[in-house]
Amino acid sequence: MEAKESEEAAFEAGIKLGALFHQFIGVPVSEKNAEILERAMESCMLLQPYVVEAEVRINREKLRAVSDFGYTSLMPDMLYARVKVKLGDVEASAVLEWREDMKYPLMRLIR
Repeated sequence: MEAKESEEAAFEAGIKLGALFHQFIGVPVSEKNAEILERAMESCMLLQPYVVEAEVRINREKLRAVSDFGYTSLMPDMLYARVKVKLGDVEASAVLEWREDMKYPLMRLIR
């Protein structure tokens, strides 16, 4: 595996998660449309160059806990996303997940 290709793959994985995060945080979400929103977010990632897998989950417990009106805004602590990209023979996978100990939506490479 060439270092340049693996760096590019890692960069692409991070860019995909960053774009997803900044495009969708704040969107109206409820239990009624959470699954639709998850599939839409996955679909958007899969349209991007090099993406071969995408997974998005919205935490239903947190979703139910914050709204008296039947919906709320998607917040960083509700979101989990995973993406796999492939450049040539090199694959890179990354996740976006809430880190309660840091109070932060951390993006990191995974194996």
